[in-house]
Amino acid sequence: MMFHVPLVLWIVSLTYTVLAQRVCPRPPEIPLATFDNNKEEYHLGEEITYFCNPGYVPQTGSRRYICPLTGKWPIVTLRCIPRKCPYPGPLKNGNILGEDFSYQSVVSFSCELGHILHGTNTSQCLADGQWSRQLPECHPVICPLPPISEFGALSYRRFKPGNISVFQDVIKFECLLPLALIGNEIARCLATGNWSEIPECRKVKCSYPAEIQNGFINFALRRTYQYKEKVSYGCNPTYVMDGPAESTCEKTGNWSIKPTCRAPCKIPVKRATVVYNQQRVKVQDQLQGGIQHAEVIWFFCKNKDQHCSYTVPAQCIDGNLTAPACFKERGWIASMIKTDVADMTPCEN
Repeated sequence: MMFHVPLVLWIVSLTYTVLAQRVCPRPPEIPLATFDNNKEEYHLGEEITYFCNPGYVPQTGSRRYICPLTGKWPIVTLRCIPRKCPYPGPLKNGNILGEDFSYQSVVSFSCELGHILHGTNTSQCLADGQWSRQLPECHPVICPLPPISEFGALSYRRFKPGNISVFQDVIKFECLLPLALIGNEIARCLATGNWSEIPECRKVKCSYPAEIQNGFINFALRRTYQYKEKVSYGCNPTYVMDGPAESTCEKTGNWSIKPTCRAPCKIPVKRATVVYNQQRVKVQDQLQGGIQHAEVIWFFCKNKDQHCSYTVPAQCIDGNLTAPACFKERGWIASMIKTDVADMTPCEN
């Protein structure tokens, strides 16, 4: 028994000596990371912790490792990747150029047509996951007041409240009568900060208006007329006016469209019963003077197969009226012995 005790003590002492002499070497280095307790040797059971470099965050693997009995560090599985910054936009009326929002990446800013960048034109993703500079703003281009005299003949009207006009705003110009506005009455604020073409005011005169056939000008003085002045027309008796009754002196120095006096129509038959103004009348008794332009009369025609009557319209067009081909005018003798087509039974639809 006394022999075994020293042997056990010797074995324990030897084991302790071997373990005491075994250490772990310097831990392996991994990309984009460092570890604490930076030493050349580590005792069994001693712990180290890896930290990702500023601007980087762990993606996979463990950060903590313990020096094992083997004296060999386990395989380090930690992987560090760049930290992401949030999307820097949106940028109203502008664009953000760049698709990578990770650490150290740079994005640039630009504005759409008609807008000016206020602020920085670039920003970089920092180690803390924030952008280096604030998002800029795109302000619309401002156009100054149009270059017109405050007391001149040309004036303008804004469509939006306020005194500032920005890109794409429009204004409408007007001239004091009798001056005429020559050019576009609408101007737009351009991306350059200038207005589109500014019109001008000119004196315009029209010569005495021309007469119209079968008509007259009402109370027109024989003189020249200024822009926007008007004259009115009338037609001779039995003639009908077709078109506007007034004509206006235009900015071109010409008159606007004049009316036309349309002629009445004589009925092209001597004896017939027709429908006029929704009444049955006899041409020989009530329509000897004819009808006016655009008026319509209805002639009676005979359906020989069904022995019935139907009506066909005929319209007066500037002195021209033609009876329908189906209408047959009866002579005086025939009207005495034959039934009038207008008195026959109406055909069914």
